[in-house]
Amino acid sequence: MNKGNSLFIKTMMLLGFVFLYAPVLLLMLYSFNESKLVTVWAGFSTKWYAALLQDDQILNAAWLSLKIAAINSTIAIVIGTLAAITLVRFGKFLGRTMMTWMIAAPLVMPDVILGLSLLLLFVSMSAVIGFPEGRGMLTIIIAHVTFSSAYVSVIVQARLSSLDRSYEEAAIDLGAGPVTVFRTVTLPLIMPSVIAGWLLSFIMSFDDLVIASFVSGPSSSTLPMVIFSKVRLGLNPEINALATIVITLVSIGVAAAGIVLARQAAKANNPGGMGAAFAQAAD
Repeated sequence: MNKGNSLFIKTMMLLGFVFLYAPVLLLMLYSFNESKLVTVWAGFSTKWYAALLQDDQILNAAWLSLKIAAINSTIAIVIGTLAAITLVRFGKFLGRTMMTWMIAAPLVMPDVILGLSLLLLFVSMSAVIGFPEGRGMLTIIIAHVTFSSAYVSVIVQARLSSLDRSYEEAAIDLGAGPVTVFRTVTLPLIMPSVIAGWLLSFIMSFDDLVIASFVSGPSSSTLPMVIFSKVRLGLNPEINALATIVITLVSIGVAAAGIVLARQAAKANNPGGMGAAFAQAAD
């Protein structure tokens, strides 16, 4: 009976992996296709990668998306971490329930509703106070920070809620102030969740199409917007080449992040490492 269950589980797991990754592997394979027809194999070629590097529209959109995603994720981890600390460590305070609802709202609100509401907000602000002047990179960043910081807050809250506060109390007993305790004890302990929040914010911002379509201007088309406009006119082998590059870079980034998170977790669970942190806090 156990062998039968084990075989069934392995079979279903294999089918699940094939269902998820077979299309991705086919896409990567056809990025090296000689033919312009993306469904007909005509031989191995890298000419579509060369053509991609000469497409200024895609390159400019990719650079814009990278800048927006990096700025968004950096701002989001600051706002989200501060919000998580406020909710977990400050107990009950006036407005706590409303703050919790405001953080949860972007998580459950449809992208269309969120994008439309932000568009109306930017238009009203521009008419009343003159900011922002038009829609572009700044409005996209503000829109992305709105929902990214909520995800970061949830991730960091989960880590803070399970954190053993005896480490912080020991640092306080050694004479460290609140800022020093946070910098030398709390922050290293929650760093894996902060890094995870940064990566999630980066990927969600880089991948966003719906919200960016509402709040962007004519000269600020992100990479998903450009790809969507090209795909509507027909499949292009350059898109396969671009997708292969993105998949490769994301895989490398995820692997590197996994190594960093593993080292951070090992350091946080290492008594010797915490002893060094206490010594630094005492100094």
